[in-house]
Amino acid sequence: MPALWIAHVTVTDEEAYGRYAKLAGPAIAKHGGQFIARAGRYVQLEGKERPRNVVARFDSVEAAEACYHSPDYQEALSHARGASERELLIVETSE
Repeated sequence: MPALWIAHVTVTDEEAYGRYAKLAGPAIAKHGGQFIARAGRYVQLEGKERPRNVVARFDSVEAAEACYHSPDYQEALSHARGASERELLIVETSE
């Protein structure tokens, strides 16, 4: 079943987070992820507001999780740590 990688982010260091974004996009694409939404307009209805929201589609939960744990994504993530507050989850779709 396809899966969605959903990130909610507040950037606290634009320069460092820019390094993350430059590396993360290609890492996600390399692992089969396709961006559905990235930092677009949103309406916060409940919970903690995070101004940057990203959704990527993968072929499966396992593919998305493998991407997260891959060396190339972990290298990207090293720039986001300390440069953002974020939540990230993977959810299987009903397709």
